[in-house]
Amino acid sequence: MTRESEGKAQAEAFRTEHALGLGPLGDLVTIIEQARGLDVAVLDAEPDEHGMTMRDPAREVAIIAVARTRKPMRQRSTLAHELGHVLFGDYRRPRTRGWADRSPEEIRADAFARHLLVPIEGIREVLGPPRPLHLADLSALVQRFLASPAVVAIQLNRARYINDTRKREWIAQTAPALAARFGWLDQYHALQQESDTRRAPQRLLARAIQGYLHGVVSLEAIARLRGTTPEEVARDFTEAGIVPEESTIAWSNLPDLGQAEDDFSDLDALDAADAP
Repeated sequence: MTRESEGKAQAEAFRTEHALGLGPLGDLVTIIEQARGLDVAVLDAEPDEHGMTMRDPAREVAIIAVARTRKPMRQRSTLAHELGHVLFGDYRRPRTRGWADRSPEEIRADAFARHLLVPIEGIREVLGPPRPLHLADLSALVQRFLASPAVVAIQLNRARYINDTRKREWIAQTAPALAARFGWLDQYHALQQESDTRRAPQRLLARAIQGYLHGVVSLEAIARLRGTTPEEVARDFTEAGIVPEESTIAWSNLPDLGQAEDDFSDLDALDAADAP
């Protein structure tokens, strides 16, 4: 099998295993966390850092981290790409310097991400038999699958809807330009807001909140996880009725300690020894 076919097969298997059908995927962070039991975080990062996967071999725990960005389609591609590395076990993959020298593992993860986000059969389900397509069709598919014009154009070419020349033309398009032209810019701005917001791994945050309820985790610690302030966390908890449990220390119940008997005879002996 080629890297392309391996990526496609794994993407189809993932959709089948988790009953995702052929339609667009919603909140990809939640899908990955719930389907694979992985921790996923959206973090502050340098402009040229998109995403990475880390694994603790001792505990067999993996975490996917992606950067906050104003480019929501790119973030979704990065999430899908990193999920591909997890599914293929590419934890020790070498870093590459650019698209020209991408490793086979990177190429396979790219293919997985494309076919996961925009399945070819999903395109056929929308478009029907091959027919001449226009820029409005590209925009509709980008909006539907929440994938970049480049990803959609490549999949359209593989599905034999567009030729190589049209593919190159449409790869050069951008999602915000299509959104502005075809009337869904407000939706795109909402997507930008979401992709530019920090998110802590849900399982980790849930455990921290349980710790808070038992009085062993502070509001400050939860605020650091969420990338916000303790005051905001406190407001959220108050509105949700989240209140720490009251705990009593057994040994502090004074009636159970009994009555102490005072005996100062030792002090009297010391006073006598010190007398001249």
